[in-house]
Amino acid sequence: MSTTSDELYDVTPEGDQHALKRVLGPKLLLLFIVGDILGAGVYAVTGTMAGQVGGIVWLPFLLAFVVATLTAFSYLELVTQYPQAAGAALYTHKAFGIHFVTFLVAFAVVCSGITSASTSANVLAQNFFGGLEINGWMGMPGREVVTVVALGFMLLLAAINLRGVGESVKFNVVLTLVEMIALCIVIGVGFFVMAQGTGNAGEVFVFNDYQDKGLFLAVTAATSIAFFAMVGFEDSVNMVEETKNPEHIFPRTMLTGLGIAVLLYMLVAVSVVSVLTPTELENIREAEGAALLEVVHKGSPDFPIDRIFPFLAVFAVANTALINMLMASRLIYGMARQDVLPRPLGKVLPGRRTPWAGIAFSTLLALGLIWYVSSDPESNIVANLSGTTAFLLLCVFTVVNVACLVLRRKRDPNRKVFFTSPGQLPLVAALLCAFLAGPWVGRNPIQYQVAGGLMAIGVVLWFVTWLITRKTNAGPGEPADTHRSGHP
Repeated sequence: MSTTSDELYDVTPEGDQHALKRVLGPKLLLLFIVGDILGAGVYAVTGTMAGQVGGIVWLPFLLAFVVATLTAFSYLELVTQYPQAAGAALYTHKAFGIHFVTFLVAFAVVCSGITSASTSANVLAQNFFGGLEINGWMGMPGREVVTVVALGFMLLLAAINLRGVGESVKFNVVLTLVEMIALCIVIGVGFFVMAQGTGNAGEVFVFNDYQDKGLFLAVTAATSIAFFAMVGFEDSVNMVEETKNPEHIFPRTMLTGLGIAVLLYMLVAVSVVSVLTPTELENIREAEGAALLEVVHKGSPDFPIDRIFPFLAVFAVANTALINMLMASRLIYGMARQDVLPRPLGKVLPGRRTPWAGIAFSTLLALGLIWYVSSDPESNIVANLSGTTAFLLLCVFTVVNVACLVLRRKRDPNRKVFFTSPGQLPLVAALLCAFLAGPWVGRNPIQYQVAGGLMAIGVVLWFVTWLITRKTNAGPGEPADTHRSGHP
């Protein structure tokens, strides 16, 4: 039976014994989105941003929020029309019908989740050992020990993921609350310092051109960096097949999650500027994932908060990594079921109904990436991995926004519409995302090299998939035999 482009992803797994289980309601979905946006992003990039613009570090967060929200409108229009787990790749294929482009988008999203989780693993290890050092329990170990902890953490996430999305999301609830407490500590320290009259509140509106770029280029570069802290909302569309009544609850829940995140980020930025001097703001980028720990340590010298905070940060960062790997494994599952990835990667555990093959594949990629970036002793691991993540997603978001406009023209007039992005906002969002992905924002060239290497792996996998489907005389999305969806 032939399969048209529009039918390629129109599967209804609810009637399949291997379908994913719908366990996410509005509250769990909101915590999922908030937990994914918060966490590693603000810990990883705040110091680097402050080193770009100084006191107005809150502005790039706000601008990144605007770009993310415009893109979120496009995602909401598309996910309510096509509530399947494949996300950006699904929308790309329905809009353009080119299997190679679909695969590249899918692989870019998978890689962004894996690079983000790898960033989180390294930030987690840094904060963990930073906490041990502050408490006087041991000195800071070498990079090899930090890498081993990061690798072990990724294996732990795989085990949690295999238990099932219900258990994973419940764990996410706990971690989301912990990370919100950690950020509230940073905010509380900042406002406490201001209340004591020893803060630098006047610096909040001061631009410090530490890199001699000028206001526009410096803010643009910082916004590109800040975008890593705003991503995460798009992961939720890959959980749509595990969400109850997604067409109705997604719009309000996603926009609410974005609003909560940017509010906390801007308050954190104000606190950072209030506690640290302009000279410290210039140098804080060297702290990598421990920048907020320095703020807490300086702002609360008479309280033991700085002894507890790094361990709270560990839980916060762990939450981001968990959700990133949940997303990557579910996307691999969705792609494999549509023959865009090799079909064995879509295998599901019969009892727990979790995509074990996708979990194993994404975990192996993450382990390899952490080992690779850690092998260069001169590299800034956190900055390069977070920048690569932002670059990959900005490219994907550009394609998704264009796909939204294309699919809007293809929309069946008789099909119910749940959400529509206003006017030409998808076009505006596409242009902004493409602009922030360009080299003019001052992105480190190594980030393009890492992204290019990952996508080269994607091309090889696409070719392997093409050979398999050609050998079985079936195109992508078309059954190669009668054993569809894992049925014996």
